[in-house]
Amino acid sequence: MNPALTQFGAQMSHLTGVRAIMKDIIETLRAGSGQEFINLSAGNPVILPEVEQLWRDCTAELLASPEYGEVVCRYGSSQGYQPLIDAVRTDFNQRYGLNLTDRNILITPGSQSIYFYAANAFGGYTTSKQLKNIVLPLSPDYTGYGGVSLIPEAVVACKPTLDIDAAAHRFKYRPDFSQLSIDQTTGCVIFSRPCNPTGNVLTDDEVKKIADLAAAFDVPVFVDSAYGPPFPSLNFTEMTPIFGGNIVHCMSLSKAGLPGERIGIAIGDEKIIQILECFQTNMCIHSPRYGQAIATRAIASGALADISINVIRPYYQSKFAIVESTLEQAMPKDLPWFLHRGEGAIFAWLWLKDLPMTDWELYQELKKVGVIVVPGSSFFPGLREDWQHKHECIRISLTATNDEIENAMKRLAQMVEKLYQSVDS
Repeated sequence: MNPALTQFGAQMSHLTGVRAIMKDIIETLRAGSGQEFINLSAGNPVILPEVEQLWRDCTAELLASPEYGEVVCRYGSSQGYQPLIDAVRTDFNQRYGLNLTDRNILITPGSQSIYFYAANAFGGYTTSKQLKNIVLPLSPDYTGYGGVSLIPEAVVACKPTLDIDAAAHRFKYRPDFSQLSIDQTTGCVIFSRPCNPTGNVLTDDEVKKIADLAAAFDVPVFVDSAYGPPFPSLNFTEMTPIFGGNIVHCMSLSKAGLPGERIGIAIGDEKIIQILECFQTNMCIHSPRYGQAIATRAIASGALADISINVIRPYYQSKFAIVESTLEQAMPKDLPWFLHRGEGAIFAWLWLKDLPMTDWELYQELKKVGVIVVPGSSFFPGLREDWQHKHECIRISLTATNDEIENAMKRLAQMVEKLYQSVDS
């Protein structure tokens, strides 16, 4: 059967970003013919024993409670499971000195759904046929933003400035406010903090400046805090979540050990939350309630915030340290390689300036030596400019074992050295 697709059907049935290369990665792993690969492509969090036990304990409590039937055998409110809303409100009011009410909180099936609701509620064509853009103020950023809009031309990203420490072989992306355009054509702004794929953390001042620019045009700003505090707290540098005004603070419990349950949390202005809730009602009624019920226990007890700081963060921070130290030892000092400052998330981001091939070609070459990474060009959704830098970066997952990461970085260093030497010879 070959049914005709609508414009939206064609758009949404097309894989974007990393999802588009996962098929190749899966086929490579299956057809390895005995070759062993170190897979540094994964975005799946590691199953940490302490984290798994937390969710087992919360599940046991739910199973033993009289509310089990109400949770799994009944529909619920589109806004979310009320005890979870209460737990989030209480935790954030106490932790950050806020004055949240129930109406400031929405529970969604994962944070990706928040950006889908936002992109299509505030971005795209208005009833008067005006195009409202979805602005990504810092590129590269989360690849999933490339597929959230039903109107792909609405997604517009801004080229960053590069803060380079050549002697240390480090760099950091910063928003270029001379290029950032937020005006009456802007529908909403979205960015991640900490950032997938780079580990970048925008400063408080940068976030506030973006929010102020958007507030002048009554534009909401969605801050993707899937890696931020208080859970999973995968920030390796001090950072403060920012609330209020036109900012919608968006969270996920995926990297806190519940990716299978799809729980997202949006905190923001009541009017914006209400619009997102209506969108959710029409799309899927409400988020799954089992995951919400066990999350309620983990948040209300303080166990989730505690395990995030004392187990999840140190685990990934130690993995980044291995990437960093191995590259420092194995990579030639005279080559133009630059590791992005490790400020958070579960990835490392490597820039190979003047790389004598594309990132996709490097991806293929690394497979030959048993290393799988993700080509960096997948992470520049909405960036219209033909920028060479886009094809000189790779994302490295921190989810492998210590030995695997160390061995992979050594193989990568050897490969990169040969590539640059082939150009010089």
